[in-house]
Amino acid sequence: MSSLLDSLEEQTSPDLIRGLASDTGESGDAVQKALQGGSAAMLATLASKAQEPGFLSQIMNLISSFSTRSAMGATAGGGSSAISGSAQAGSTFLNMLFGNNLSGIQNKIAEFSSLRVSSAGSILSMAAPMVLGTLASKVNSEGLSASGLGNLITAELPSLRSFLPAGLSIRGPSHPRRQKVRRRSSITSRVSHVAEGVRPTTPKWLWPVVLAVLFIGALLWFANRNTSSVNTVNTAATASSNAAAQASNAASNAAGSLGAFVKAAIPGGVDLNIPENGMENRLLVYIKDPNAKVSRETWFEFDRLNFDTGLANLQLSSQEEQLENIAKILKAYPNVHVRIDGYTDNQGDAAANLKLSQDRANAVMAHLIALSVDPFRIDAKGYGEDHPVADNSTEEGRARNRRIALRVTQK
Repeated sequence: MSSLLDSLEEQTSPDLIRGLASDTGESGDAVQKALQGGSAAMLATLASKAQEPGFLSQIMNLISSFSTRSAMGATAGGGSSAISGSAQAGSTFLNMLFGNNLSGIQNKIAEFSSLRVSSAGSILSMAAPMVLGTLASKVNSEGLSASGLGNLITAELPSLRSFLPAGLSIRGPSHPRRQKVRRRSSITSRVSHVAEGVRPTTPKWLWPVVLAVLFIGALLWFANRNTSSVNTVNTAATASSNAAAQASNAASNAAGSLGAFVKAAIPGGVDLNIPENGMENRLLVYIKDPNAKVSRETWFEFDRLNFDTGLANLQLSSQEEQLENIAKILKAYPNVHVRIDGYTDNQGDAAANLKLSQDRANAVMAHLIALSVDPFRIDAKGYGEDHPVADNSTEEGRARNRRIALRVTQK
């Protein structure tokens, strides 16, 4: 058994097992098996993501915040606030690891341990802070960096596999270049399902064939001088030009609707440069207004947040401007907690859309954590094509439905 699982087993006292068994109405043996399988799944998934750019840095930020909160809770004598903080950290940890696959993980653990799915979910929620605490202990006692933590978990992956629930296969980290190719292939396989699909990667051997076909086609075209073909090409070029002009006009109109950029002072002596009609300014007005109550109906849609098409990769312009502004606002108002929600249009496969929306919401949450926002104050949820705000039968409506929104859950 791996040393990390050994450390976790030391925390799993008979009293804890009996308490969970009583709360869930399950047998002690099943609870213990679920705790072990769930912990192994978390650690193995963490190892599988070790090569993803920035992922371990985000985990390290979460560990640092968890350690600080735990120390403060111990100094204050624990209590409900400390328990709530640990639960929130565990929820963030599970979200970062599994995203929309969390329900599938719960099903596997339930099947593996002969538990009800609801019981498996409760036990996984209990195991997450324990795993996070074990990682924090290792990082702090051994002075591990992000890469050091990655090396530690990767080294233990072979022994972790034997404790994974049956049917749950988690690949180990690979060379970054190979991983990039594999990710591209995975995206390609989903191209017919994702709402904002990407073009499939063409095998290298196919390019000479394509070029040969194009060359022969060009010769035939020049030989026949088919007028209708020329007209078709011209029509396509005109349509393409019109589409580009419409996209440019839409972007200009969107930018114009944000208004002029203004200075906004926030606590801490920080001045923001934000558009007067933009999301940041509206969020600030809401936070500052003592009469504005927290509501599930009050949302703030990001208006300058851009992703690569069909992917959850944030474009650099988004990272440098709007997310930095939001991070500064959240740090200036430390009592504010938020939920990041992702949505897509209804084009393609609903399951793929749901995953894409969760991945994008996770990416925004992770970037805010990387900008030193306390991870205890942020949650993320993907809703896929649910809750549209516009008509999906038009391109303009679909574009509006592909969005990321923020809701204040505590002021």
